[in-house]
Amino acid sequence: MSAVRDEALRREIGTGGLSANIVNTIVGSGIFALPGAVAALLGPAALVAYVACAIVIGLIGLCFAECGSRVAASGGPSAFVEAAFGPYAGALAMSLGYLSFLVASAAVAHVFLDSVTPLLPALAGGPGRVVGCVLLYGGFAAVNLRGVRTGTRIVTILTVVKLAPLVVLAVAGIASARSANFAGFAWPEFPALAQATLLLVFAFVGVEGGLVPGGEVREPSRTVPLSIGFGLLGVAAVYGGLQVAAQGVLGPALAQETTAPLAALAVALAGSIGGTLVLAAAAISTFSYLASDALCAPRLLFAMGRDGLLPAALGRVSDGARVPRTAIVVHAAIACALALVADLGPLMLVTSVSVLLLYFVCALATPALRRKGVRLATRPFVLPGGPAIPIAAAAASAWLLAQASWQEFAACGAAGLIVSAYFFARRRTATRAAYGREVT
Repeated sequence: MSAVRDEALRREIGTGGLSANIVNTIVGSGIFALPGAVAALLGPAALVAYVACAIVIGLIGLCFAECGSRVAASGGPSAFVEAAFGPYAGALAMSLGYLSFLVASAAVAHVFLDSVTPLLPALAGGPGRVVGCVLLYGGFAAVNLRGVRTGTRIVTILTVVKLAPLVVLAVAGIASARSANFAGFAWPEFPALAQATLLLVFAFVGVEGGLVPGGEVREPSRTVPLSIGFGLLGVAAVYGGLQVAAQGVLGPALAQETTAPLAALAVALAGSIGGTLVLAAAAISTFSYLASDALCAPRLLFAMGRDGLLPAALGRVSDGARVPRTAIVVHAAIACALALVADLGPLMLVTSVSVLLLYFVCALATPALRRKGVRLATRPFVLPGGPAIPIAAAAASAWLLAQASWQEFAACGAAGLIVSAYFFARRRTATRAAYGREVT
């Protein structure tokens, strides 16, 4: 594939918007529970796991940075894979990536509607739940139909709103921390550190989703590496700050707060008002994530329509706003319907393995794109050390994959087989159609 595609789209996402999108897709509801779980494993040394996790995800992020500076197309990491390894690998990456997006979106929407049900009891079920879900997805779709600049602006605003209470909580907690609560710090043993790092990795996952609108990024050779750096460093700083704050205020009690440690921290700092604000922040976090989903996920549908994997209508760009209008509407409809389904468990098994496989393959794609000479008109961002960082990123991804269960691999394999059968069937149909045209 060409390093530059999707010329019909408008490149209006800059470093600030892409950084916000990356942060927004990473920071979810997990951080509201993780500080207690990590403290239960490592105690006052929990911050070490954050550093280890930041290194692991940072290696993968560096590979994304180089790939994104070479390939400017909708699909993000899926486009990198296609450019490096061909259409079939790209089809698998896009299909599994979109399935992960779809399931995560539906699950988060379910959590958001549940979180606001105490204020709006009609959303608990029945017609009220359906109306609420339709308004939720319909509203975000309407915003993105106005143009990528509008969609990105909304994501940026919501990301700031999402992070503000977390930053305030971290700063207030660190200011109130007591040194006695860090007594007993000892370097953790490797098995416990590895377990804690693995637990944290899934709170750092999401950078791949934030890169999907690659066909609408300005100056990608510069914007993508900078945005990944700003995004990952920002997330690491907020997460680490919250862990230090929680440990410093709650001390040994933090290890017992495995359900809502940030709520416990807020209550310790500001009483019941603090607890209420954290619950509101959790609802804002899920709502904000859905804004990024509405911006990013349709671009994967668009890429699959563009490449002939799905109906061509999905790959078309509207005349006025220059956005993939059909893909935006179709994604909103499918995600809304799925969010109303009670049990997403079987589908969720696909998500973690597919994301980790994408990490592994993108690490391998980095040297492959170098060898093939894939690049934009401007100089790409090139990782130092030759293949050292991609090899380390691939090894880290393989280690993470080794922790997955056989059920997750089986579910991902089944989805891959379905996609493979569909891919080769469509290619055979296209070949026959082309042959027929030649004959006539």
